[in-house]
Amino acid sequence: MIDLHNNKSKAESYLPIIDFFEIEGNPTAIESFGSGHINDTYKITTDLAARPNYMLQRINNYVFRNVDHLMQNIDLICTHIKKKLMLQGESDIENKVLTPIATKEGMLYHRDGNDQFWRVFILIEKTKTYDIVETEKQAEEGGRAFGKFQAMIADLNPRDVHEVIPNFLNIASRLKDFQESLQKDKAGRAKLVEKEIQFIVERENKMFTILNMASKSQIPLRITHNDTKFNNVLLNQEDQAQCVIDLDTVMPGYIAYDFGDAIRTIINKAAEDEVDLNKITLNMPLFEAYTRGYLETAHSFLYPMEIKSLVDGVLLLPYMQMVRFLTDYLNGDTYYKINHPEHNRQRTRAQMRLVSEIEQHEPMLRAIVEREASVYSM
Repeated sequence: MIDLHNNKSKAESYLPIIDFFEIEGNPTAIESFGSGHINDTYKITTDLAARPNYMLQRINNYVFRNVDHLMQNIDLICTHIKKKLMLQGESDIENKVLTPIATKEGMLYHRDGNDQFWRVFILIEKTKTYDIVETEKQAEEGGRAFGKFQAMIADLNPRDVHEVIPNFLNIASRLKDFQESLQKDKAGRAKLVEKEIQFIVERENKMFTILNMASKSQIPLRITHNDTKFNNVLLNQEDQAQCVIDLDTVMPGYIAYDFGDAIRTIINKAAEDEVDLNKITLNMPLFEAYTRGYLETAHSFLYPMEIKSLVDGVLLLPYMQMVRFLTDYLNGDTYYKINHPEHNRQRTRAQMRLVSEIEQHEPMLRAIVEREASVYSM
């Protein structure tokens, strides 16, 4: 922790930034906070014991090129959820939804002299996150949290939300990038991954299922989170869901994307880059628990075809991640950080095995979704 009173050099680095925002009290200390890979995050402690502390973030404007659009999205979502919680008679609302703090000029972010972008949120304390789902209770709470998040914003118009990362979860765009990398073969690796390439090509048509449903108006465009990792849910000390965080990738999308991405991160019993492919098996109890929690809070706004599409999302998201890993491998590892030259190939194979496992269990997965959904159709 950096004590601002006893460390003048650090104080000079941070105090001018904090002073631009309408925080309560005076900052007394700053410390690095969280484990995010995109933005730099710091906890700000103030001298007011009865008032909240804050979270200062430097926004990665290489990833998020239009910070104005990014913060407009977040403000729209947070304001809407707060109004919903107030109408429901909820208390302690600042601990159940992110609260952006405006600058003294009424802006949602501050741009400093070095062309760096900063924002501040009220810090939601006495919570915890997990990188790996350990229990069925946690999985169910994760599903409940993301289902409630989607339900709270289901009445917003997705056209009012900016696409901050174009084509982020658009499989057509990802496959186009893959084909270009394959044709150029910059790193001369195409011959090393012929099986992986064939696996992708064989499944291309099926992976357009969600986009095809959308083109036929069978499922609606909605506002989705687009990064439903389990560690983007804050839990209280009893492992109950309290708040969905990391709203940077909130964009127009389809419900199945969020469901599929969440399942991708909890159903695999092994690591995303597991070398021993035999360890990659499905944790079906966690899938059941997440689905149960999700449909409990999301069933009220979902159309039948959206529910039917959920397992298509479970198939699509690891496939899409495989495409992204292999594209980067063919390009010479220019996007993802790697620990060794074959790391992206290793990741590709792990996701390939996960897709295969999901395909083998697809009838079972669909049966679980139908069973849990049937509870609310009686």
